[in-house]
Amino acid sequence: MDRLSENALYWRSRSFGSAQCKEHGGGPHMSGEATHHWIVALDVENFSPRRDPVQRRVRAAMYRVLGDAMERAGLAAADTVTEDRGDGVLMLIRSSVAPVVIAGPFVRELDEGLREYTEEANEDHLVRLRMALHQGLTASDEHGWSGDAINIACRIVDAQPLRDVLAAAPSARMALAVSDEVHHAVIRHGHRGIDPAAYLPFDLTTKHDETISTWITVPGYPAPPVAAGPATEPPVERQPPSVPDTQPSTATEQPPVVQRARTVQGDQVAGSKHVTVHNTGNVRL
Repeated sequence: MDRLSENALYWRSRSFGSAQCKEHGGGPHMSGEATHHWIVALDVENFSPRRDPVQRRVRAAMYRVLGDAMERAGLAAADTVTEDRGDGVLMLIRSSVAPVVIAGPFVRELDEGLREYTEEANEDHLVRLRMALHQGLTASDEHGWSGDAINIACRIVDAQPLRDVLAAAPSARMALAVSDEVHHAVIRHGHRGIDPAAYLPFDLTTKHDETISTWITVPGYPAPPVAAGPATEPPVERQPPSVPDTQPSTATEQPPVVQRARTVQGDQVAGSKHVTVHNTGNVRL
């Protein structure tokens, strides 16, 4: 059996339901019992416009890359449950798993797996992922899992700011947004393999006027590009030339717009989920 068939059988065997709840928890979960999990939501960029046969092949590639990344990062299948989302995957990971493994080796291996796949895929079959990482209480029943923490993770991964950042990074394979809780508990400390300086803050506002604070990073970029104009390669910060105050301005000259986020510390499912972004900082015209 080839590797693709093995991976397909593996993921089919992890169907989301009561049997898997028993496997994940070591025994049946009581209805309404809430347990803590690390929550990962993944979505494929520009999935819906593709033809049905292409969507099927893209999904197969996504699951193959995801399974390989878990194995290489040491993220045991027994510590996770998954739910297929058509154009993505929802993963619940045991709270006993170190979050550094998820934000570090797992993200790195996922990005590397996407890079390897991209080298052989044509444009119609490219797989670029948006990923959200959150944490919180979730409860299971005979149909699956639910909880406000899951809703938040899904809103983050579907947020327009995360979409815009990935669109503005043409050489990237994925973009990751972590909730403020995860950033405070994990990212900002700069554990091995995690660069806090590569994250920038973005505040999301839901349709219910709820503000969700997140931090976004793009693997391979020193910081997430700001989606303000045509897509660019990994950005290099440039300072505008100094102009004496006595020099008259002309109507045809347009100085650059500089957008600044909040201070970055360190060194390196139901209903509409559309959100808007409020970037914190100063805009200089």
